[in-house]
Amino acid sequence: MVSDVARQVAEQVRTGFGLRLSTMEPVTSGADQNARLWLAQAADGGRYAVKLSGGGTPAGLVVTAYLAEQAVPGIVAPLRADDGGLSIDNDGRRLSVVPWVSDQRALDGPMTGAHWRAYGEVLAAVHAVPVTDELSRLLPAGGAAYPSIVTATRAMAARLRDPANLVDPLVAELAGVWSAVADRLGVLVGEVERRAGDTRDRPGADVVCHGDPHLGNLLLGADGQVWLIDWDDAVLAPPECDLMFVLGGVLAFAPITAEQQQAVLAGYGTADVDPLRLAWFLAVRALDDLSDWTRQALDLDAAAADRGRAARIVRGLVSPVGLVTLAEAALRELDGQH
Repeated sequence: MVSDVARQVAEQVRTGFGLRLSTMEPVTSGADQNARLWLAQAADGGRYAVKLSGGGTPAGLVVTAYLAEQAVPGIVAPLRADDGGLSIDNDGRRLSVVPWVSDQRALDGPMTGAHWRAYGEVLAAVHAVPVTDELSRLLPAGGAAYPSIVTATRAMAARLRDPANLVDPLVAELAGVWSAVADRLGVLVGEVERRAGDTRDRPGADVVCHGDPHLGNLLLGADGQVWLIDWDDAVLAPPECDLMFVLGGVLAFAPITAEQQQAVLAGYGTADVDPLRLAWFLAVRALDDLSDWTRQALDLDAAAADRGRAARIVRGLVSPVGLVTLAEAALRELDGQH
């Protein structure tokens, strides 16, 4: 059954983009709680991702339109509305339409060696595009949100120490998980704060970065083709902001193998990586993921399956192969270099 929201959105797509949709199927695999996404089929048989975005900025649409104009591979350009814009307004939210290029997420596999190499080629091409004045105005600096991430981490730790919040069994379990790694998290938070200034002062130009190029945001096609999607977190940052997903050792809740890493780098080419920036971005991401997925697991109004999935991700983040552990190792290696 098509919801009233979907009907209203379909009508807006018709009047705003000149595209008649015959079906709209909700897509629930994304992690963005501020967005609604549909797989829509047009009357002419074409398929499209129709998205309502309630958070962030339109920068992701501007970036993908620009990258497509620059002939960057693996980029799906958004459709232009009849007024020339990249989105139309829906009660304060952005309504955008993008061609649906593949049903196969890299997160679900299987990725061939050609796919891994193409993933590196896409990242290299993105990082090589000139930064326009418009992008400089629109895109935030990568890592600039670290103070709020540190604050959220500390607030979550305090919440889980309060016995009044531990009535729910899953909350109590996650309180135990956080308690077991409390000392480690304290060190990680301290390292993020201590090294932030040094990270900013390192030489090297900022480039366009996806900001979140994990396998959940990568689609697979035939003959090794890939598409990098969901540019809502695009930033201007050192390349390490993206490369830490590959060189940091984890791409999506699972370790990346040495062979896969080599294939990505074969596609990317020469990468002059700064170990300090790489470790710092890893640590910031680890804290952000841990606090945000814990917040989702603690949402008593959410579906039990969604809370359970979030809790599993939290356990994975602090596991011996998880992002928290990898960030700690990267920071320790920095100390070993001095």
